[in-house]
Amino acid sequence: MTYLFSGEIVHRDSVGSEQAIGPGEVNWMVAGRGITHSERFERARREGDHLHGIQAWVALPKGDEETEPSFSHHAGGDLPVWREGGVRGRLIAGDAFGLNAKVRTHSRLFYAHLDMDSGAMAALPDQPERALYVAAGAVEVAGQRCTAGEMAIIGPGPNALTALEPSIVMLLGGEPLGERFLYWNFVSSSKGRIEEAKADWAAGRIKLPDLDHDEFIPLPEEAAPPPKSAQ
Repeated sequence: MTYLFSGEIVHRDSVGSEQAIGPGEVNWMVAGRGITHSERFERARREGDHLHGIQAWVALPKGDEETEPSFSHHAGGDLPVWREGGVRGRLIAGDAFGLNAKVRTHSRLFYAHLDMDSGAMAALPDQPERALYVAAGAVEVAGQRCTAGEMAIIGPGPNALTALEPSIVMLLGGEPLGERFLYWNFVSSSKGRIEEAKADWAAGRIKLPDLDHDEFIPLPEEAAPPPKSAQ
């Protein structure tokens, strides 16, 4: 899931997608049994644009881990907005605050963007697992201060956050899906499946993006070592 506060990214992938994403929009890529993609900052390189955004990996339930890969783009009415007491919010996935985003998910979750004035307060949706990430500014939640670049994991029960200064905050949460393993760009509930993906990638058996296939990134351990300095 890619979401931008400013700037533009061009996404291309192996299911044939090519889509630019701008501020307040969502690119939602479901990897499933396997997908490759590229993200290019073409306008920023061409025009010197400023880019600010966030990417989150959302685990698939075990029964959906081998689903067909897909891509969708969402903007405007797909992502409902609201305004209340110094908070301007946009729901970018799932259900929360009495709203529903038109982004297909495989599990119950919520993901929201809040622009908060200094002193503004917002309640956290009631879900089994919850967290917030401060993209800019500072907030207080559960008696703790959380500043830009920090994430707070919030326990169950009623809770709210207060902006200590003008802040950009991402709220997220949902149902627990169990343990996941991560290697480089591969995520799975099975270590064996990750080893299989590593072998397929190294052997060139994984299709590259249809419209951006001229570069290949080796697995981290196969990358060439830096050149030795001359003696």
